[in-house]
Amino acid sequence: MKVRFGVGLGTSGAGELTAQADLLEERRIDSLWLSEVVTGPQVEPFTGMAWVAARTEHLKVGTGVSVLPGRHPVLVAKQLASLAALAPRRILPVFGLQPARAHERGFFPVPGPRGAVLDEALLLLRRLLTEPAVTFTGRFFTVEDAGVGPLPPQPLDLWVGGSAPAGLQRAGRLADGWLGSFLSPAQAADAVVTIRRAANEAGRAVDDDHYGMSLPVAGGAPDEATLLALRARNPDADPRDVVASSWAGARELAARYVEAGVSKFVVRPAGPVASWEGWLDEFGSALLPLQT
Repeated sequence: MKVRFGVGLGTSGAGELTAQADLLEERRIDSLWLSEVVTGPQVEPFTGMAWVAARTEHLKVGTGVSVLPGRHPVLVAKQLASLAALAPRRILPVFGLQPARAHERGFFPVPGPRGAVLDEALLLLRRLLTEPAVTFTGRFFTVEDAGVGPLPPQPLDLWVGGSAPAGLQRAGRLADGWLGSFLSPAQAADAVVTIRRAANEAGRAVDDDHYGMSLPVAGGAPDEATLLALRARNPDADPRDVVASSWAGARELAARYVEAGVSKFVVRPAGPVASWEGWLDEFGSALLPLQT
């Protein structure tokens, strides 16, 4: 497995993105990841991907994660095809079922049950990114002879997030990879097994290199927002098995995830960052030696 570490920007806003992207490019960090937060300072993921890709030559950029139900798959396919043409092999889309913040879910209206809409949207999105013209009649979407222009020469990998049983099954049945969050290494190992089983039952496979985990790192105790998110998503988990309280702890936790079958990491601050240069110094010293 190729172990890689990317960086998630936490609550950083638009005013910080340019300097952060430049720093990551300068240090040849593998990837930068943008969260879907509508009512916060964070940059909208597709806008941020375009900006970062235009400023850099090597840095990959992904969504960690972007909500697909509530966006029309044809428009999403057009955005991704455009980005892939402008920044080949550097666009990493990861999609989720719904926003992490409950009050934002109404901003992504869906024409039916959200899980079923996501399943159909993924099927249609993949066809739009691999076929010059698509005619599709589904339960929620109908398109006739739809094309999004020149297709990526290498099909984009479409990853999904989610840790509920239905989400893990979806990753196996429909996705090219999985990005988990707020799971302990033991829970991540079980998730990998579930995804592989679902893929096998669907007559397909998810590459061994395509299992990822969001890894929050705190300088001491994690902030209250991180703890609230953990309690909401995984209330029985020991925070020490999910959120690293130091860089040494992040290194130990990452090693345990690798043993569980996870090889891609989105490392993000679990609290305010006083200096991104200093944060990246510690990130590089603690985690980059683990890359293979």
